[in-house]
Amino acid sequence: MKVIKVVAAIIIKDDKIFATQRGYGEFKDGWEFPGGKIEEGEGPEEAIIREIKEELDIDIKVEELFDTVEYDYPNFHLSMNCFLCHITTGEIVLKEHEAAKWLSKNELDTVDWLPADRGLIEKLGNMK
Repeated sequence: MKVIKVVAAIIIKDDKIFATQRGYGEFKDGWEFPGGKIEEGEGPEEAIIREIKEELDIDIKVEELFDTVEYDYPNFHLSMNCFLCHITTGEIVLKEHEAAKWLSKNELDTVDWLPADRGLIEKLGNMK
């Protein structure tokens, strides 16, 4: 099975977590943590900083690796490094997503998360 390595940013601001709604592709309209594929020769932290700049036009600081999700979709295996981050500069501009929300921990289950992202919700809800 094909393995796709990606990164995702769990952006936290004022005790809220940023979620985005996909605007394209097979999983259009599903909610996810923003991010994308790791490019050749790029490390995971470099990739998430680049992806967030491309998708949201902001600069972030990576705090730590929160979790690595391993998930089998029907046609590929997803390996997703998920980083806790915060915004350092810029105002969010949605370049690839339909919508976005800042969610409190209690609100995380109010959107329809993509399957690979669902496993993070309980863990985030229990985070201090």
